[in-house]
Amino acid sequence: MFKLLKQWLNKNSTHNQFKPHQQSQSNENNKKPTFDHINEQFANCADISKEEYLHINIKTLYFEYMVDKQLVVSEVTSRFKELDEESISSFLRQSQFKPCDDSKEVVKAVLDGKIAIFHEHDVFIYSATKLESRSIQTAESETIITGPHDALNENLQTNLSLIRRRVKSSHLKILELSIGEIGKTKLYLLYLDGIANQDMISDVKERIENVEIDAVYDVNMLVQLIDEFPNSPFPQFYTTELPDVVASKLTEGKIVGMMENSPYAFSAPTSFFDFFQSSDDYNQRWLIGTASRILRFIALFITLTFTAFYVSIITFHYEMVPDLLLISIISSRSHVPFPPLMEALLMEFTIELLREAGARLPTKIGQTIGIVGGIVIGSASVAAGITSNILIIAVSISAISSFVIPSYVMSNSVRIVRFGFILLGGLLGNLGIMFGATLLIIHLTGLTNLKSPYFWPISPASPSGWKDTIIRGPLSLFNTRPNITLSSNEKRQQSGQ
Repeated sequence: MFKLLKQWLNKNSTHNQFKPHQQSQSNENNKKPTFDHINEQFANCADISKEEYLHINIKTLYFEYMVDKQLVVSEVTSRFKELDEESISSFLRQSQFKPCDDSKEVVKAVLDGKIAIFHEHDVFIYSATKLESRSIQTAESETIITGPHDALNENLQTNLSLIRRRVKSSHLKILELSIGEIGKTKLYLLYLDGIANQDMISDVKERIENVEIDAVYDVNMLVQLIDEFPNSPFPQFYTTELPDVVASKLTEGKIVGMMENSPYAFSAPTSFFDFFQSSDDYNQRWLIGTASRILRFIALFITLTFTAFYVSIITFHYEMVPDLLLISIISSRSHVPFPPLMEALLMEFTIELLREAGARLPTKIGQTIGIVGGIVIGSASVAAGITSNILIIAVSISAISSFVIPSYVMSNSVRIVRFGFILLGGLLGNLGIMFGATLLIIHLTGLTNLKSPYFWPISPASPSGWKDTIIRGPLSLFNTRPNITLSSNEKRQQSGQ
């Protein structure tokens, strides 16, 4: 008891020691803005531009590479050179010059690419921001065959325009938040008023506001900070760089988050089956879309268990193999010095090395390394008797199947889980694989996203949602929104002007 009391006192003592520093820093930021005070905030910043016009008592602070230099020269600096002390006051009363009396707001404005203008005891903010950004290009991580090919980029305003073009409704609402104590990255939450669940909106907003971190640089980093199960290998927020997918999620009643300097958006609540859907499913006939979906789930089963079943059968259950095939396997493995488990792990690890190398190298070199490396290493390892040709086929099929999954983050998760199945198959045989599958299903059914079931509509069972999970039913049947969103407007209909 005494030890616990001592720890509590030490904790409170440390907290109290930190408070005065925070208070003094807050008081420093809230001082009345003057040129000397703001200039002090940017001390040792060699990239900040400072200009002074003595004849009219004007001083300016801004980052030259963050403003439209041509606009600044034509509308501000050239006018300052022409004006005299009597006319400058009326000039600064124009609407484009916003007065500001908060030091913290002045510093933020300069960091946002605006110009701080100091005249006697007054401070004005002039917006001339012009940040360099990528043009609208095609998506890198989500390849689309039929449908729109434009993708989000790092410019938040550009991304909002892409969404507004597709959701032309006054019911599309946007909440502005900020995350990161140092980075102070701007973040928008998008939702359709009257369709999205207000409790879920409040939940997402509260989670983001409760994140205490220096800076967040990408949406994929943010979603890890607001996950309900951060130790799960599976992604719980759906991320995309396709504006048409964002628009679709909004009309379903989901909440979308977009962050500046990130070409991705996240949506919630999310189901496990969302990661196996593609825009192409909805742009083709429903039978073709259904066939594609079924193929992806077959690929999921193959990439998780195919190599594991090979190891299990060769180690414990060779009686399951037909005689002719067993002879071929025995012949192939006759010179292999490793047990099946070690052999499989070695080849899977080599495939992952090739995959990672191909992803990090320049595109043309990466493709060459992936193809040539796979062929050379596979042929050489069989010729050297390090591995069997049957295993090379099994590992190759498993690797190819993992690429069928549309979501890159889900594909990575499945690749990690696959090693667990291989270990269980090598140690416990088919019983181990069944045990692993049981644990996986229990884990998936226990996950939630915004307190909504992650394995919906399979668990809990919701027959109305089955038409857009494993199959992609006819569009004429999509007359209600997914009940995972808890939308107050379940019927899909026009919701705004």
